[in-house]
Amino acid sequence: MSETARFVVIAEFRLKEGQQAAFLGHAHEDASASLANEPGCHQFDVLTTPDDDCLVVLHEAYTDRSAFDTHTQMPHYAPFKDATGPMLAAPPTVRFFERDK
Repeated sequence: MSETARFVVIAEFRLKEGQQAAFLGHAHEDASASLANEPGCHQFDVLTTPDDDCLVVLHEAYTDRSAFDTHTQMPHYAPFKDATGPMLAAPPTVRFFERDK
């Protein structure tokens, strides 16, 4: 992770059965667009576990909170939320962290 990436977002998505492949397609599009178009986005990982195909975790690192707020206003953000909302079994859990040192 870049030394300038101080603000980290961990978002956990609980999916309905059979939705992982479709969700991952949208998540990877959002990740690619974020990394390509947002100077404040330094890392955007889409994570899965072999133990649970209904769980996807996004690990994102930004310069600061302002860069994350900019992310939520980008043209690719709303389509991701709109497309994946019906795939969710529950609202996502989103946690914010600041990098120590």
